[in-house]
Amino acid sequence: MTTYADVERETRNQVGALPFQRLPERGLCVLLITSRESRRWVIPKGWPMKGRKPYDAAAREAYEEAGLIGQVGKRPLGFYLYEKRLKNRDAVLCQVKVFPLEVRKQLKSWPEQDQREDRWFTPAEAAEAVAEAGLAAIIRSAFKGEMRKKG
Repeated sequence: MTTYADVERETRNQVGALPFQRLPERGLCVLLITSRESRRWVIPKGWPMKGRKPYDAAAREAYEEAGLIGQVGKRPLGFYLYEKRLKNRDAVLCQVKVFPLEVRKQLKSWPEQDQREDRWFTPAEAAEAVAEAGLAAIIRSAFKGEMRKKG
């Protein structure tokens, strides 16, 4: 039987940003990007960075993966688990701590621009589009007032 302590010991930590913006024509929207390998919808995320606070590392991932500049929250919205496939084909369990990122602008070019797609979703659409139930729950929780208004 796997215990919580076993999962904790085997889990690798990551940080992620949940990018959002209030768009005049659509109201509150969430930006998702595609993963490089499976092309599923995800949030910008990655490994912690030495010398950076977790929320700053999450904001850096949002810049590298989606060209986003904005105000990152210092308190996480929560965390979720997912299985990451490594280059050697092994899989590791990752725990992603998710920080809100209010987007001010998206740059015209950024490091991983040609490796991913990005798209703005309503919070309800974003929660449906992601494969990880834990991430969907974070999106629903973060924007629950907005989701009630939109249906």
